[in-house]
Amino acid sequence: LKMTEEEYIEKRVNDQIQWYSKKSAINKNYHLSTRGLVIVFAALIPFAAGFITEKTIQLNYVIAVLGVLTAIFTGLSELLKFQEKWIEYRITSEKLKHEKILFKTNSGPYNRTLNQFKFFVSRIENLINKENSAWSQHVKKEN
Repeated sequence: LKMTEEEYIEKRVNDQIQWYSKKSAINKNYHLSTRGLVIVFAALIPFAAGFITEKTIQLNYVIAVLGVLTAIFTGLSELLKFQEKWIEYRITSEKLKHEKILFKTNSGPYNRTLNQFKFFVSRIENLINKENSAWSQHVKKEN
């Protein structure tokens, strides 16, 4: 199947830009949420400890739960690499957007190329492949 420039840009490039942008936003939200919760829980521990008396000894349970939650959210954030994914997905999305603009405006490397569309496809697929390879290496490293 042969694709036109418009089809390729719409079905491949724009789709990938949208996917990476969406994944970046999701991971940014997860990262900021988990980090925010860790800050709040960690700050509440000494605050709650200041109210412990013989009559409020049950606050020890609250402090213990806050400590456990702090450890859980810190661990999840580190394990699931929300910040790293957020940054990598954003970088890939921005590189794809940049390449698309260069191609559409016949700028940069495209103003010196005979077959601009083939060159564009090659560069786009290379960017996507680099991200996929980096992800694959990351998964292998964790196993």
